[in-house]
Amino acid sequence: MKAYLGPILALVWKDILLELRTKDIVVSVLVFSLLVIVVFNFAIEPSPANIGIVAPGVLWIAYIFGGVLGLTRSFGMERDSGNLRGLMLSPVSRDAIFFGKMLANFLFMMIVELMVFPVFAVLFNLPLWQPELLPIALLATLGISTIGTVFSAMAVSTRAREVMLPLLFLPAAVPIIIAAVETTGLVLREQELTDLAAWLPLMAAFDAVFLVVCPVAFHFVVED
Repeated sequence: MKAYLGPILALVWKDILLELRTKDIVVSVLVFSLLVIVVFNFAIEPSPANIGIVAPGVLWIAYIFGGVLGLTRSFGMERDSGNLRGLMLSPVSRDAIFFGKMLANFLFMMIVELMVFPVFAVLFNLPLWQPELLPIALLATLGISTIGTVFSAMAVSTRAREVMLPLLFLPAAVPIIIAAVETTGLVLREQELTDLAAWLPLMAAFDAVFLVVCPVAFHFVVED
């Protein structure tokens, strides 16, 4: 187990150190997400009547499109610097490489989400402390980063990777996105938390499927 977890943690730590030096992913995703929220805030004029309906979609649009930008940079930096070939030649399993990149993407997305939500709450006049949103964010971000990592590895070899990644990723991530928007809406509209019981297990099930299927798909993607 230690031999398996060691390369994963080393790859995560490598991405963290690289991000601390360059700040390419977190800063770009953060700025893009905040820009989306600010633009929507001026466009829809949120009111108590529509805030619970509109706000969840705005929040997850910002997260998703910002996340796509970060996922594009994830393997793009590896390829541009020549590290991707080195990773493929390293004496570790492809699963370890996948989970290392996936966990790094998950961590970066969660950091951005935690930084964006206070601004979103202030602009849309929502409570800053919403603990019910934490499991939603964890499950949704896990699914997004898992499936996004394998499609990022697939798109990085194409000429128009910035275009290919959204085209590949968004259709596959639709169930997670819908569940995230619906559950966030239930929380923001202050409905009964028992209503979440229909959505959270669905998100967990999709995450479980992605965690099994995506590492297998990653093997074929990197071999090609």
